[in-house]
Amino acid sequence: MQRYLFDFINNLKLRWKMVVLVLPLVIIPIFLVGGIIGYISTKQAYLGITQTSKDDLQHMASFTVDLLNSHYQQFQVYKQDKEKSFHDELQTVTELAYNVVKSQQNLQKTGRMDLKTAQREARNALLKVNVGKTGYIYAMDSRGELKVHVAQEGANVFDSRDESGRYFIREMIEKAKRSKPGEILYIVYPWKNAALGDKSLRKKMVAYRYLKEWDWIIAAGGYLEETYEDVAFERRSFEALKEKIKSKKVGKTGYIYAMDTSGNFMIHPTGEGKNFLNATDSNGQHFIKEMCERKNGWIRYPWKNKGDEAPRMKIVRYEYFEPWNWIVAVGSYEEEFYQEANAIKGRILESMVVLTILVSVLAVFMVLLASRVMTEPISRMIEVIRRVKMGRLDETMPVDSEDELGELATAFNRMTKIIKHNKELEANLAQQGKMASLGVLSSGVAHEINNPLGVILGYAAYIEKKLTPEDPNYKFIHEIKRESKRCKKIVQDLLSYARTPQPVLEETNVNDLLEQIVDFAANHTDMHHVTVQKSFDLSLPRVMVDGDQLRQVAINLILNAGAAMQRGGELVVSTAAVEDEWVCLRFRDNGAGISPEHIEKIFEPFFTTKVKGTGLGLAITKQIVEQHHGKIEITSEMGVGTTVEVKLPINRDEYC
Repeated sequence: MQRYLFDFINNLKLRWKMVVLVLPLVIIPIFLVGGIIGYISTKQAYLGITQTSKDDLQHMASFTVDLLNSHYQQFQVYKQDKEKSFHDELQTVTELAYNVVKSQQNLQKTGRMDLKTAQREARNALLKVNVGKTGYIYAMDSRGELKVHVAQEGANVFDSRDESGRYFIREMIEKAKRSKPGEILYIVYPWKNAALGDKSLRKKMVAYRYLKEWDWIIAAGGYLEETYEDVAFERRSFEALKEKIKSKKVGKTGYIYAMDTSGNFMIHPTGEGKNFLNATDSNGQHFIKEMCERKNGWIRYPWKNKGDEAPRMKIVRYEYFEPWNWIVAVGSYEEEFYQEANAIKGRILESMVVLTILVSVLAVFMVLLASRVMTEPISRMIEVIRRVKMGRLDETMPVDSEDELGELATAFNRMTKIIKHNKELEANLAQQGKMASLGVLSSGVAHEINNPLGVILGYAAYIEKKLTPEDPNYKFIHEIKRESKRCKKIVQDLLSYARTPQPVLEETNVNDLLEQIVDFAANHTDMHHVTVQKSFDLSLPRVMVDGDQLRQVAINLILNAGAAMQRGGELVVSTAAVEDEWVCLRFRDNGAGISPEHIEKIFEPFFTTKVKGTGLGLAITKQIVEQHHGKIEITSEMGVGTTVEVKLPINRDEYC
């Protein structure tokens, strides 16, 4: 069984092998940890739930005491709130009074009413407004003369002082004159009004605003204590507080209640207003009396409600509220504590199962993702290795990382470069061997063939002179002569390819050399149907080349372009400097183009697509360019044209 298991694993792909081996190492610990955590969590839930419930009772008791204290304190703050409300009311009344006077001033300003009438109308309007029970609106000028007042109109109150001796009228006038436009000012001072029967000082608040056009200070004032009398509000607030406390539930059946130290229930869902000082639990203990005596603490007692078959243990937290001499109690049955614990246990188990499954699914996904991340580069490497194995040495592995796989890819790419270089060396050595053999063969062939060809050409020329063009044999003699010359050229090209001499280098202006070549080639019989354009870079530097060999290169390329444009076309011959390292000669035609399968073989000796071509022209051209340490590149598109670029080094010594 073990052997079959290992055989099964060994036969898997690397990715699935990682999944089979790693996945159990991830999932099994997850299930173990989940089970242990679930067990510990359940135990802790049972241990902690009682303390948690006690904390809840403590918090509820403290919360209730805080509610009572807030209610107690709120009526200490109540007067401050009323003062703010009165403050806002005075602001509104003062704004209203100011707008009334301002409207009359506008009527006077526009000429629709004289000053005296306008001020009288304003006075009558202000006297109709009351502020609270005894408050009123009045107006005075900056000298303290009362322009509007319910009792002292016309009197000057500039030197009036309040009950503390402060010159409050002067203070009001000074602040009013310095006030900003639209600003409402306030002043509070003690005042006892004998006319109203005041026997003690009362705080009076006045809001005022300055109307500069009439030099009027418009003021609205009233007594603060007139806003405090609202006993019904306090009673309603207390009833709302009691309902809020009684509505609070503690667990399912627990509740909050309050009693005084005499056992009178002040707040209770059912026993409010009754005295339970002598109440006893199921064991006969006076638990209420104990709470009243201790005032603060915990108590636990058995209690049986109506409908219960047996007493249930109840736990109560109670605290003392000193301002009202109350005891606030919060109680609940203990069994309800464990009911929550059981519910928590179930939720923990459900959560742990669901969480374990989710984590396991996530782990499976992550392992699959990790296996893919780890094996995909290897799969790509295998694909590249297969292509290299088929002989495609130009293939390289992408290096996307700096890890071991990246290092392996870099080493493999270096190895393929070395193999490719070695194969190129082998090909060069083989080519040199072929060239050596070809040179020996060419010498012999040239000697053995040129002599008979010379005799044939001589006799053909002799017979041609004896015949007239009208003679039927003249045509055959002419063909013999033409084909013999073609054979002689093939032999000469063969010798040229086999024994291309080393270039004799001279500093040459390439533009001038091409100018001569283009002019010569343009007059060739194969170029009459072609338009030749020149585009030379005049800033081109002079380079070291063999002028005769470069002339041969240019003529070959120009004539090839002409042959590709049998129906006419345009050839553009241009020069340019490239990357400050090369002089580029570019020959671009719009002829038929070269097919992709032919362009890879275009420089091979004896490869030609011409009916009468030798296949040595471009091979010799490439040989000459490489002897100059240059480069030749061909790009072509069928039906669009061909571009040949010859790059010659500007500094030839760098490429030697």
